[in-house]
Amino acid sequence: MDRSFDALVDEAAAAPVDGWGFAWLDGRATEQRPSWGYQRLLGERLAAAGAALDLQTGGGEVLAGAGPENFPRTMAATEGWPPNAALATRRLHPLGAVLVASPADAPLPFADGAFDLVTSRHPAAVDFPEIARVLAPGGSYFAQHVGGRTNVELSAFFLGPFPVPTAREHEVEAGLARAAGLEVVQCRNERLRLEFSDVGAVVWFLRKVVWTVPDFSVDRYRERLRALHERIEREGVFVSTMSRTLFEARKPAA
Repeated sequence: MDRSFDALVDEAAAAPVDGWGFAWLDGRATEQRPSWGYQRLLGERLAAAGAALDLQTGGGEVLAGAGPENFPRTMAATEGWPPNAALATRRLHPLGAVLVASPADAPLPFADGAFDLVTSRHPAAVDFPEIARVLAPGGSYFAQHVGGRTNVELSAFFLGPFPVPTAREHEVEAGLARAAGLEVVQCRNERLRLEFSDVGAVVWFLRKVVWTVPDFSVDRYRERLRALHERIEREGVFVSTMSRTLFEARKPAA
């Protein structure tokens, strides 16, 4: 028997959203993956580094999954949201990585040229001048970014038509990196399919990925959620489109 709208919404509203894992969506949403395999590439970059910094590490899931055997002798990570910082500390400290609590929009609390590798998966903010500052000459920034126009279909369902920001378009980010003195090595973008199979999956996703609908709450958007539930009941899934960018830049050696 199909579960009721209220049951689906109430379950998702009560489920924990700390960390940066998405296992709660298993069987309820499907996400097309980028072709390049970021976590494997991250492990390769870490294994070749002497000192590395992972920015906005979330709960440390991706960094830990890249393999502690690949960690360089100096491995640090930052995270600004206290619940995630606590999770990352518990996960990464036993693996030899130091977690530094630091807001995403604050200057990095590290010396100039401290790292030969800076990484990040899905950073909420990208401060290229700060990244360039903490990179040693010849060092690299390697990341997977959430690209521009990600989930505009989902955002528009709740917010209506709105001007789509361009700051996260990959061409714009490449220009910002160059303006900070970095040489762009690669900037690959892919558009990917995301399917939600029930309204509870959407509720949980919006609670976790808060920038999709910035003022989201179940009470505020209950009628739109009900309309979405009815649409999924008719059509089987709600489809949105993600954008992912594999970004690599290098600080000149001289």
